[in-house]
Amino acid sequence: MKDETRKLTVICLTALLLVGAVFIEKNCDLPTWQMLLVYLVPYLLIGHGTLKEALEGIFKGDMLNEDFLMSIATIGALCIGFLPGAETEFPEAVFVMLFFQVGELFEGYAEGRSRDSISHLMNIRPDYANVERDGTVKSVSPEEVTIGETIVVKPGEKIPLDGQVIEGTSSLNTIALTGESMPREVTVGEDIASGCINLSGVLRVRTSKTFGESTVSKIIRLVESADKNKSRSESFITKFARVYTPIVVATALLLAFIPPFFASTGYLESFSVWLHRALIFLVVSCPCALVISVPLTFFGGLGGASRKGILIKGSNYMDTLANLATVVFDKTGTLTKGVFAVEAVHPDNFDANEILHLAAHVEHYSTHPIGAALREAFPNEATDGCHVTDVEEIAGRGVKARIGGRLVAVGNSKMMEDIGAEWHNCHRTGTIVHVAVDGVYAGHVVINDVVKEDSAEAISKLRGLGISRTVMLTGDRKEVGDKVAEELGIDECHAELLPADKVDCMERLIADKPEGKTLAFVGDGINDAPVLKRADVGIAMGGLGSDAAIEAADVVLMDDHPSKIATAVEIARRTIAIAKQNVWFAIGVKVAILLLATVGLGTMWMAVFADVGVTVLAVLNAMRALKG
Repeated sequence: MKDETRKLTVICLTALLLVGAVFIEKNCDLPTWQMLLVYLVPYLLIGHGTLKEALEGIFKGDMLNEDFLMSIATIGALCIGFLPGAETEFPEAVFVMLFFQVGELFEGYAEGRSRDSISHLMNIRPDYANVERDGTVKSVSPEEVTIGETIVVKPGEKIPLDGQVIEGTSSLNTIALTGESMPREVTVGEDIASGCINLSGVLRVRTSKTFGESTVSKIIRLVESADKNKSRSESFITKFARVYTPIVVATALLLAFIPPFFASTGYLESFSVWLHRALIFLVVSCPCALVISVPLTFFGGLGGASRKGILIKGSNYMDTLANLATVVFDKTGTLTKGVFAVEAVHPDNFDANEILHLAAHVEHYSTHPIGAALREAFPNEATDGCHVTDVEEIAGRGVKARIGGRLVAVGNSKMMEDIGAEWHNCHRTGTIVHVAVDGVYAGHVVINDVVKEDSAEAISKLRGLGISRTVMLTGDRKEVGDKVAEELGIDECHAELLPADKVDCMERLIADKPEGKTLAFVGDGINDAPVLKRADVGIAMGGLGSDAAIEAADVVLMDDHPSKIATAVEIARRTIAIAKQNVWFAIGVKVAILLLATVGLGTMWMAVFADVGVTVLAVLNAMRALKG
């Protein structure tokens, strides 16, 4: 901020000195060399840094840069007035250097905004952790806390490490991680991620990861490496500038020295005219607008995405996201919550509530998700006083237990056959849990994974963006997969797949994608890591996703909302569109004024607009990418 203020002060002072120099030139009849001294004051004030950079570039062997072009063009403009028959270009020389610094000021401001939009994520790093040791609470560095220790997080403090709440309730501000402004309520037994801010109550948390493996550390690593992967457009501009600049300098030299040989007025008389045109050519040709605005646009796009809770690991993935034609989804944990819930109870000469009551008691000690779903459906199970004995878990079948003198069996159809209960199938799709009491069939419970609230919206938005093919890959049973796919409007579903089968399926989908288009895979589990790597762009659910999936992915959605995929595509397409606008606008204006300069219709003021003016406009346009 201090540098920007200082630069703005120098610009304002130079502008005043330039006005004063023009006033002196108009009202005082001074010789040319004296007027040069007058104009050198504002010129050196505003241009000393550029001249210094150009000189350093020459000594380093990197002379063909924008500072060198500006220095040569302006020094030439200062000297041209001493040639026979030539008019002075003193104000133009100062103005070119002045506007060049204005452009630099805008660039610095825009880049600062872009960096701020990403670096806000760096503020999630906690400074300390309050850890309970030897009966007291000590403030230590988060790196010193080990897995299984208990930390205390007070209101207003950042969560320093990932863990599980063992005491207290509170609200967490998760905006730095997810982009969501709505606080998240947490209580005992819930997992919390580092980087969130505790808003209300005191929490005691048992750590589940070291600081180096925590959510906050991973995000910081992702942010720090985000600008290492350049997009194709950005890489092209960098290579283009390296080839373009020497060609421009050579062309300008030819334009200055060759045409005067063919002039009827003589070489010296026409040399000043062609030198003037060559200087204009140099100023116009400076590739500042392209070299500055295109990388700035992509950097702004990355920052805008991060503010929405979308971490894109490099600007090259912007190109890939913008060209998506096929999106492939994992099911469990991606389109569904990965949490089972009771969907229906179908009794058979039995009370539905009693079936849930008995099933919940039988599953009291089970750690299986199905057991958890049954207990969740009958929350009074732990406090209604029923006595459960003789619990027997049978692998691949289910669980038996005695409840109040009755033998209750809860499991699949094989268990029913084993005990001789006449079971019947269900017309609904899902996991069917059969219940028998004293060998007599009592009915069954339908359990299904819960579809995320915005999964259907995600598919609809992608279709609206022109994504021509959506596919779901799942290890679940075919009827379950087909039901979810039909409910969400997914084009095709491949079910009952092992991790290796998913990779084979991905190979076929990649082979079938349209020419010039890309494919994304969206997943969250450790078994998704190979497929995430194989896709053109891998998108991981970061909130609850596995570490391996997040590491393997190219894009991480921090709040587990699949609808953010469409947001990422929109941001990528908008960023690419802004970059293209800048490229075509800059090239168009430059070519037009270069043609005018070559035939003698161009002026140094036009050259200033074609270089610095276009750069400023391109930078302002690039800043639109920050909105995400």
